[in-house]
Amino acid sequence: MKITQVKVFVCNPGRNFVTVKVMTDEGIYGIGDATLNGREMAVVAYLEEHVAPCLIGRDAHNIEDIWQYLYRGVYWRKGAVNMAAIAAIDMALWDIKGKAANMPVYQLLGGRSRRGVTLYAHASGETIEDTLNKTAEHIAQGFKAVRLQCAVPGLNVTYGVLGDKADYFELQGSRPLPPEEDWSTQKYFNMVVDLFKQARERFGNDVHLLHDVHSRLTPIESARLGKLLEPYNLLFLEDASIAENQDSYKVIRQHTTTPLAIGETYNTIWDCKNLIQNQLIDYIRVAATHAGGITPLRRIADFASVYNVKTAPHGAPDLSPVCFAAHMHLNLWAPNFGIQEFVGFGNEHSKRIFKHTVEVKDGLANVSEAPGLGIEFDEEAAKEYPYKRSYLPVSRLEDGTVWNW
Repeated sequence: MKITQVKVFVCNPGRNFVTVKVMTDEGIYGIGDATLNGREMAVVAYLEEHVAPCLIGRDAHNIEDIWQYLYRGVYWRKGAVNMAAIAAIDMALWDIKGKAANMPVYQLLGGRSRRGVTLYAHASGETIEDTLNKTAEHIAQGFKAVRLQCAVPGLNVTYGVLGDKADYFELQGSRPLPPEEDWSTQKYFNMVVDLFKQARERFGNDVHLLHDVHSRLTPIESARLGKLLEPYNLLFLEDASIAENQDSYKVIRQHTTTPLAIGETYNTIWDCKNLIQNQLIDYIRVAATHAGGITPLRRIADFASVYNVKTAPHGAPDLSPVCFAAHMHLNLWAPNFGIQEFVGFGNEHSKRIFKHTVEVKDGLANVSEAPGLGIEFDEEAAKEYPYKRSYLPVSRLEDGTVWNW
């Protein structure tokens, strides 16, 4: 089965998405996600100018060889742009293989390890009361795990928290320059412990609670936060500190038993190797789109299982429904799967473009037995939503110092 064409599409149904369609001489095609928030067009150029010409005529069934060819066959390995491009091709090839075999991808990976994928929902509010009310709504809908985020009093805005100011999905896709937001660690500490104290008092101990620090703290500050939150039994504390220096998590680990999760900005197994093998984290959160696709995530999951580290793939709105579908198949298979981040399936515009087979009930997600990834991309609908440049925020301390994750 020969690859005949690689088509790249960019659309913005509320967020910018880069979608790849790999065509073959047998009429079977596959879909992949190459979205890289704020640098989408760099990936498009890399795919169209450098990757696509190298794939024409290759056997679409040779997924592993093509992955190694794209990763090892260039001098400049790794990197967000490179790995997002490889990821889209890899997902598309798994989609093709599943369709050719008339089987869902999770069956090709080795079959199910569970009957459904546990999700965690997001509850974000302007106040603690607002956040807790939204948590109650998610619990009423059947979610057994909820991530709690609350605006920090005294700051102009807190990343990841918009309250009722605007539609989150829409606003994230229309910021032509990076917004600049204030950050104060002291004011944050004054709020966050009270948030989880009130949450446990209101909801008891049966619901899993999570929190994302967005890497705003130094390692010793993260250690302090983890220790302060121990009485509230978090499922995990996400991105407590940035870990470009992986040894930073030794500082955190030696001071707290709060479970730690990280990985959404990682591109390869090498970024998280030391964190996993030294058991400095409990959940690895790499995303298929940003770390090279299904092929390397399967490898990371196997490696992590040796050290009792669970998978918890990143699931933000800047990953397309194609990536979520890829995660679903990995999650059904991975014996050490932990939990999947879930922010819904986008707005009505997005649902016109991406047609999927995922069902959510009582906080569990499942896929149908449709062959491949079980998702389709409507090219004509996508044309109605052209690309718009948009960026994530930049944080500054109150004295003006850049302080970003």
